[in-house]
Parts: sequence; C-alpha cells; structure tokens
Amino acid sequence: MPDTFAALLAEQLRSDPGRPLVTFYDDATGERVELSVATYANWVAKTSSLLVEELDLERGGRLLVDLPTHWLTPVFLGAAWTVGMSVVGAAVTSATGADAVVCGPDGLELYADRAADVPVVACALRPLGVRFAEPLPDGVHDFGVEVWSQPDAFIPWDPATGEDEALSGVSQRELVARPAVHLEPGGRLLTTVSPLSDPATMVEALVTGGSTIWVRNPDLDALPKKYHDERATARLVE
Repeated sequence: MPDTFAALLAEQLRSDPGRPLVTFYDDATGERVELSVATYANWVAKTSSLLVEELDLERGGRLLVDLPTHWLTPVFLGAAWTVGMSVVGAAVTSATGADAVVCGPDGLELYADRAADVPVVACALRPLGVRFAEPLPDGVHDFGVEVWSQPDAFIPWDPATGEDEALSGVSQRELVARPAVHLEPGGRLLTTVSPLSDPATMVEALVTGGSTIWVRNPDLDALPKKYHDERATARLVE
C-alpha cells in the first residue's frame, strides 16, 4: 500500500493512465475540462518543479492555497503533497506562517503585499491555464506564464515520506490510508464541494480507481442531467 500521495499517483499512472481522473465544470461560463490520470500527473509534475526549482520551496513547508473550485485546485494539492508540503486552506486569511501562497484573481488584493516576504503565485483561472491578461503586482508570479517552462517529470532530491504532514494534523500516510466514503471501486463522484473543503475526495478517487467531477457555480436544475451524462455513481452537493 502506498504511503505517500506521489506513490499513490505513480501506482495509478502505471495501471490506468488514460482514465478520467479530474473533470471540472463552471456552469456560469460553460467551461468543461477533463484530465486523465496521465494529464493530471503531468500538471502535478510541472507545478511541483515550479514550487521547488523556481520558488525554492522545500519538503516540510506550508503552502497556503486560496483557490475556488477549479481543476487547478487539485493540481496544487497534488503538487504540494508531491513536494512534501502541508496544505493550508483559505480559512487562513494571510500568508503569516505559510512558506508560499497560491491564489486566484480574487486573492490578488489580499496577498500581493506579502510577495516581498513569501512567494505568491496567482492563477488567472482562464481556460487552458493561460496567463493573466493584465500585468500582475510586482513580485507576484503568474502561474500561466511560469508553469509552461517546467519539465514534464519531477524527481525530488528530498522525497516526501509518509510521516510528512499533508493537512493540519494529518500525515500523508493517514491521508492515503483513509477509507473511501463516497466511491466504490471505479466510481465517479459528482460534487459541488470545493476540493479545499474536502481534500480527501481527490485522494479517494485515486485509491478507488475512480474519478471526481467538480462543479463550480452549479446550476442545480442541470445537475441531474450532468450526473447522467457523466455516468456518475455518487454525488456530494452543498
């Protein structure tokens, strides 16, 4: 049994790289994104390299992730755990005590003035992960610019261990060993709950060989059809 997120993802990458793992809808814009296990792993590798090679972050650090429901949110969760960092959610409203910050457009005003003290990475949350249309505040890194130059594979010089903290009070070993709550083997979970509110849903999809369908700005009337069209087997709706 794998005892780290990276080992769990590598196991799934070997066994079923082409299956859908992350599906994202934004019902306000009509956007739909689907990442296979292989594509998700590629984004995690690039993002992990960005955290370590460009931002000089290390195993044992804390990454504050303040993003809405979006396909990049589980990417940053996976990258942080691959590096061996603990994820701090948006309930922490400043970068105090964090070694780096990841935010969306709505967080720029809150975190830009911290860029002199810790790395701040901003995500435009535009289709295909592209850059911001306008210049960012001084010192803020544009994820959509910097991620593309990163390699497609990440080989850490100080690999994460099962004892490393993944979430507050939860080690990586405990995270990947949690029993599945929402999914049977091979199941598909449709959820409107933010990946940051329930990070275990990402891990559960890997453990069960399943997948997760996240919906932002959900049209509740359209959810039953989406559930049917996506062949979902379980739902978690706020």
